[in-house]
Amino acid sequence: MNPPLKRRLLAELLGSAFLTAAVVGSGIAAAALSPGDTGLQLLENALATAAALFTIILMFGPVSGGHFNPVVSLVDASFGGLPWRAAAAYVPVQVIGCIAGAVVANLMFDLTAISISETHRATGAHVFSEVIATLGLVLVIFSLARTGRGNLAPAAVGAYIGAAYFFTSSTSFANPAIDIGRMFSDTFAGIAPASVPAFIVAQLAGGVLAWIVIRSLYPDLTAAEAADAVLPRAAEGEPTGR
Repeated sequence: MNPPLKRRLLAELLGSAFLTAAVVGSGIAAAALSPGDTGLQLLENALATAAALFTIILMFGPVSGGHFNPVVSLVDASFGGLPWRAAAAYVPVQVIGCIAGAVVANLMFDLTAISISETHRATGAHVFSEVIATLGLVLVIFSLARTGRGNLAPAAVGAYIGAAYFFTSSTSFANPAIDIGRMFSDTFAGIAPASVPAFIVAQLAGGVLAWIVIRSLYPDLTAAEAADAVLPRAAEGEPTGR
């Protein structure tokens, strides 16, 4: 089985949309259910996101690898697990999916379809946190992929992101596509457009650092071996990620 690119792109589009709808929608619900308690709101948002990410990867991972994240796609391509042509197609689809997911979340809670966020997040600490958050996420994915434990990725990725909501000051966006999507919802999970470029640069830097660490930890693993090791995608061995 080797799904055609169009089918994989559809999986990335839907997965990215569902992920962003879960992140934004649970943030809106948390703010309504627990007004005035930011800690509880964040916990509710984190638990919903972690659970949704786990199930969304299970749904779409066998088709596309369940990337939903340009950094994951680019790192995968650099290791030879995903053709660069496919990675170039994945990225815009992921962005479109994340924008659509934010719009859907707004509409589900009877809000304006598009409302540009005014939540500025690009402090020095937040940007540094995004480097660390993305570094950890990519390490989780590819350490499992390159050691034949890719079947654990859905649970491991969900658990990591749920934890990173709390151990990073930025609440671990760790995904350029979701940065862009979350601009379109002026709610609990939103991010102001002015903060997005710094977040994206930090996330790309985290991906580069992760690539260096992975190559240092697993220097003898060939691209073919890495591709054969990754689950849940049986066709091309593409990894999973937020």
